[in-house]
Amino acid sequence: MAMAAIRRFADWVLKVETSGSMPFYEMECMSCDASSVVSEEPGGPQNWALKHAGQTGHGLFRAMHTCFFRAVPKAVKQ
Repeated sequence: MAMAAIRRFADWVLKVETSGSMPFYEMECMSCDASSVVSEEPGGPQNWALKHAGQTGHGLFRAMHTCFFRAVPKAVKQ
């Protein structure tokens, strides 16, 4: 006996996930291995980068902003 598969296709969208962890921020020096602490506010890592630049003369940083997304089926308009 042959089995038939039923597949339902839907469009999906990404939505920012706000019920879990808040976005977090970090700065990393591109001249050495130093990096800021991870923070839920961008000001702390930015201030760290400015202080690090003043102390070392290093001027290039990578800013990392991490947030979370959830894939959900797109709502059908009726």
